[in-house]
Amino acid sequence: MSKSLATIREQFGIERQAGKRHRDIAEKLQISEGALIAAHAGLQEEASLLKATQLQTDWPTLIKSLEPLGEVMALTRNISCVHEKTGVYKNVSDTGHVGLVLGGDIDLRAFYSHWAHGFAVSEMVDNGVQQSLQFFDAQGTAIHKAFLKPQSDVEAYKTFVKHFADENQEPGITTEPAPPLPVDKADSEIDVTGFQAAWRALQDTHDFFGLLKQYGVSRLQSMRLAEKQYVQQVNQQSARKVLEAAANEGVALMIFVANPGMVQIHSGIVKKVAVMGPWLNVLDPGFNLHLREDHIASAWVVRKPTVDGLVTALELFDADGNVIAMFFGERKPGKPELAEWRALVETLLEDHEPCLN
Repeated sequence: MSKSLATIREQFGIERQAGKRHRDIAEKLQISEGALIAAHAGLQEEASLLKATQLQTDWPTLIKSLEPLGEVMALTRNISCVHEKTGVYKNVSDTGHVGLVLGGDIDLRAFYSHWAHGFAVSEMVDNGVQQSLQFFDAQGTAIHKAFLKPQSDVEAYKTFVKHFADENQEPGITTEPAPPLPVDKADSEIDVTGFQAAWRALQDTHDFFGLLKQYGVSRLQSMRLAEKQYVQQVNQQSARKVLEAAANEGVALMIFVANPGMVQIHSGIVKKVAVMGPWLNVLDPGFNLHLREDHIASAWVVRKPTVDGLVTALELFDADGNVIAMFFGERKPGKPELAEWRALVETLLEDHEPCLN
């Protein structure tokens, strides 16, 4: 590590008191956010602004043990979007390295093979002590966090931390370099005819990932190779239009934000939509979304056949081809998608139609 742990802690204190966020402080120090938190593991000094307890790595058991904490705020983010949802970790299950949380308000898909480090974090903030659980991948990039709220059960949290504290509380972690970005196959190497036929034959939206894997197609590449009846590119400000229209018309949405280790989903009405500089925000009780509009390199309306009819999404991509966020009309299996959602999407297509002279 190029910087000593003591230097990291000292610089963190200076930057944090200046109002900087953890992620931004880590970037300034040229370390990962996970390494920033890990530098504070095992501290006993009362004056420490931040303290961290390293957790055991039995991720499915940890997540299954969160329900007694009561209502907390679950946070999942990628580099361009932050998704915050208040609720209880209920109806938790796992199969292999994949976990599900189906607690209603808290709706998650966890991919535990990407999880590497976890910490219970206690930090002095303006209004007291903020307590949270924070999970990171092998590169030290944040996967998921759970923050205690005033209504959370603090004693249950303390019991959780005591039970799952790792024997090793030495400060610092070893992180791995980021893997190289995947390179798309040339279109000429793809069985486009087979791919398009398989898309037409889809029965469930959950089968789409397997379809991409089967044909060796990246998600953004699939936008280009799909038949035009299923995919149309739309304006990069379409997310703003969708959120504002859905709020005005009361159209219930499903909003997905993901990173390699977690997918977090909001279902329901959005009400307060606000633009602040480059950030497009939803600021509702129980749900906040913060999306960097300037990171949207392309936006696409995507339709997938299912046994319940076509399911329509708005998908946002950054310049590297990563998915920033996805928007659907709220629906349950066995139900067709909302007519109001389809009508809203049609306005995006109308806005993007080329002018004819």
